[in-house]
Amino acid sequence: MNSSKKVVALGGGHGLAATLTALRQFTNEITAIVTVADNGGSSGRLREEFKIAPPGDLRMALAALCGDDEWGRSWAQIMQYRFTSAGELNGHAVGNLLLAALWDRDEDTVAGLDRVGALLKVVGRVLPMAAQGVDIEATFEDSAGTRVVRGQVEVATTRGRLKTLRILPENPEACKESLAAIADAEWITMGPGSWFSSVIPHLLVPAQRAALVASPAKKILLLNLDSTDKSAGEYAGYSPLEHLKILNEYAPDLKFDLVVADTSTSGGEELQRHLSTIGSEFLSADLRSESSPLHHDVNKLGQLFAHIGREILVG
Repeated sequence: MNSSKKVVALGGGHGLAATLTALRQFTNEITAIVTVADNGGSSGRLREEFKIAPPGDLRMALAALCGDDEWGRSWAQIMQYRFTSAGELNGHAVGNLLLAALWDRDEDTVAGLDRVGALLKVVGRVLPMAAQGVDIEATFEDSAGTRVVRGQVEVATTRGRLKTLRILPENPEACKESLAAIADAEWITMGPGSWFSSVIPHLLVPAQRAALVASPAKKILLLNLDSTDKSAGEYAGYSPLEHLKILNEYAPDLKFDLVVADTSTSGGEELQRHLSTIGSEFLSADLRSESSPLHHDVNKLGQLFAHIGREILVG
């Protein structure tokens, strides 16, 4: 039976979609707050042409929260459908085009998201992390020297050690509906997901970072799988503790009540010792998908949230 706990989930892309799919097994009071920095593919093209927020991650969140009936499921499939052609529509997702049309007509990002949410009978609500699209810029260092890259795609694919991360504009207007949801939340989750391009950017919006720090909600950090795998993308070579410390650099006052890692994640003992010194609990759980080993299993995540609510973050 679903809980009525009010949960805010922050992130972007496939990681957030997995969290949302899992959370809906636990509660129907869900607000997804989504990164708005995508500059690649269909989202990047629409963003450039219409000067709108990138719709892709928002579309994925809406699809993850669609109504669990024939109407909701069929519309979620339509939203995710991508055109394949030799023309201008190639690669565009139907949901991206629908959101772009609503935003181009009304210029109201939240109203457009709510309207599509009503169409899909979504469980909860999907909101942007900022009132406008932002760009991510990062400085990396490797044996060849220092490089500055700009754009979510570029940050996610650049190799090297992260030196600095920022968003442009540096002080974007926060989404007021997102701030209200954070203030009203009982739980807040962050991750899993692309650490530098989908997770940490939420902490680079000053008003949203302040709201997260001030919120009395229980805060849960979900770490990525394979964080020490040197072929694992933007977080290659980083231990779970390094992940946590990088996040802490950008929000030193943000404390997590619980940090969750998969049982196969290396460095868990080191992380647990560190967390014990700062008053955070550590939970190791089997979360890996057997069919897709680089991703979290949504059913296991759903069971995890039920366990957390029943045994750990009670009340």
